[in-house]
Amino acid sequence: MADSVAERAADERAAEAVAERLVAAGRVAGRKLSHSLREATVGELLADLGGLAPDPDEPGDVYGNGVVERLERRVAELLGTEDAAFFPTGTMAQQIALRCWAGRTGNPVVALHPMSHPERWEGGALSVVSGLRTVHPTGEPRQPAASEVAGLPEPFGTLMLELPLRDAGFLLPTWEELSALVDTARERDAVVHFDGARLWESTVHFGRTLPEITALADSVYVSFYKSLGGLSGAALAGSASLVEEARVWRHRYGGQIFRQFPAALSALAGLERELPRLPSYVAKARAVAAALSSALAAAPGVPWFRVNPEVPHTHQFQVWLPYDADRLTEAGVRLAEETGTMLFRRWAPDGPPGLSMTEVEVTGPALSWTDADVTEATAAFVARL
Repeated sequence: MADSVAERAADERAAEAVAERLVAAGRVAGRKLSHSLREATVGELLADLGGLAPDPDEPGDVYGNGVVERLERRVAELLGTEDAAFFPTGTMAQQIALRCWAGRTGNPVVALHPMSHPERWEGGALSVVSGLRTVHPTGEPRQPAASEVAGLPEPFGTLMLELPLRDAGFLLPTWEELSALVDTARERDAVVHFDGARLWESTVHFGRTLPEITALADSVYVSFYKSLGGLSGAALAGSASLVEEARVWRHRYGGQIFRQFPAALSALAGLERELPRLPSYVAKARAVAAALSSALAAAPGVPWFRVNPEVPHTHQFQVWLPYDADRLTEAGVRLAEETGTMLFRRWAPDGPPGLSMTEVEVTGPALSWTDADVTEATAAFVARL
């Protein structure tokens, strides 16, 4: 028992050391595909925040007024909804949205994918905190089909769709598939909620505007720190009556925070700076994914790989390789430390034994990369395995 505890402690220390090296290498890397949210220092964040206030003499927000209200109006305008409410976390926003819908429909059952965020990353809060129950249209690592939703053997009050489905490879349905899913939910007398943490970048794949996408749903959650680079925070958008009720529950859940201007200012900046750039990131991600596939196919000693999806639906995608995760992470860290090029960050054994996966995000720093740059970096990475 003591040996196992000591071994776990040693493993944790080793993992922390690698994480620190990864952050340090990423901070000084001259070439990388994206900025990591973990690499900014407090001083850098404060310096950036200081330049975001259009009027430094504006009074600070108090319990959600001022700049927070300005952010809420901007989100509702962008999404084409009647109203939107700011939340400190997306977990809280979605818990409250689904709870509100359970009360309104009289049905506490939520149909969603087992790989969706509430099922995998929220500690069972849907049932433990909100008293809801879930059913799964499919267990396959893809978006559900309308026929699978239609075939659920029991009534459900809400269909929740994660757009894109991150853990399956940032996958989106086609526009026709999404419309069919929504129509099927309506036929089952259910409402539709979109987990749109990364909805901002989904317009390219769908070929539709944000208001056209959100018009399909009864409520939508969006994140400010993932694709937009904000400090933190989320919003729940929908009808005026739903958002009004959600604000009541936000207070009950402890989300009525006295002052939130740092998160609100950074979110507004993200909407202005990053949102217009996301289509260019999606286009570049497709080029990077194609170059990675060609480079890995030509790399000596790599018996198998997968870029998932082959053509990315957004500016993020997965890469799978048949090596130990620690070995792959170490190779990426060494590449960054020795050459100043950060190709991959952390890998995880998220699949069958012997396979590891990493997520690739393509943002501003990647726009200057050529296909030859990707090929060169991939060869240098493989050489360090």
